[in-house]
Amino acid sequence: MLTRRTALGALAAASAAPFARPARADAKTIRIGLQKNGVFLIAKTRRALEERFAAEGVTIEWLEFTFGPPLLEALNVGSIDVGTTGDAPPIFAQAARARFVYAATYPASGAAILVPKDSPLRSVAELKGKRIAIPKGSSAHNVAVQLIEKAGLSFDDVTAAYLPPADGQAAFSRGAVDAWAVWDPFFAIAEQTLGARVLASSADAGPQNGFTLANRGFATENPSLLKAVIEEFACVGTWADAHKDEVADLFAAATKTPVEAQRRAQTRTGYAVRPITPDIVATQQANADRFHRLGLIPTPVVVADAVWTAGA
Repeated sequence: MLTRRTALGALAAASAAPFARPARADAKTIRIGLQKNGVFLIAKTRRALEERFAAEGVTIEWLEFTFGPPLLEALNVGSIDVGTTGDAPPIFAQAARARFVYAATYPASGAAILVPKDSPLRSVAELKGKRIAIPKGSSAHNVAVQLIEKAGLSFDDVTAAYLPPADGQAAFSRGAVDAWAVWDPFFAIAEQTLGARVLASSADAGPQNGFTLANRGFATENPSLLKAVIEEFACVGTWADAHKDEVADLFAAATKTPVEAQRRAQTRTGYAVRPITPDIVATQQANADRFHRLGLIPTPVVVADAVWTAGA
């Protein structure tokens, strides 16, 4: 089981890291953490933020992360100002008292529990006693927990092999695990290149959200800048929802992955950037409560305590 030491240790260590940076008022550089997907990657490729802020003399610096937990560590210590992850990483980060806020939301990428094409497993309930590759503390972790419980199992009924996406893909490919919980585009690539079969997907689990997050100090000191960043991401999201084929081509080129897999992923992806509403908070609180009940975080968290509003 994921323990306080393994799940939260990195964030706790980061809190005292020597490279932690203070809040920056009137920032002239906005440092943005992204993963190679979603609105952030589209904005980076199209230079949307660079064009938005050029007249104000504000530059944009992009830093790439493989998945959410390392990005939250960077946000906590202030080495980035804004970032994006799925729903689970902020829960672990808030439990570790990380310095961040929820600033906006958008639909999460598609995610699923996959099995090899020749696997005898036909339902999530049959995963009892099986080994599942899961990126620890990720949105796929949350989806896996929801789907396993929905099938009438306890999360303790399966053996979680906590592996980042690249290592999970390797373990899945060589048959070292029975199943793999992961998000798009890894999900679509596994379907396209390995013939992976879906046992259940995030669509079966219920509403899933991704988040734009900000370092708390940056949000406090630079509310106008943060508001403008979110507005520009919203414009990019509107464009993306109307140009899915172009987005697939953009992602394929940026990530050097098959365009056919990216087109498949687009069928289950949305890009509308929205404010954090009470319903979104309630959904995220239910996720946090589930993680605490399972012992995946050591203490309860109150999601609303970390929600930012413009001008707050």
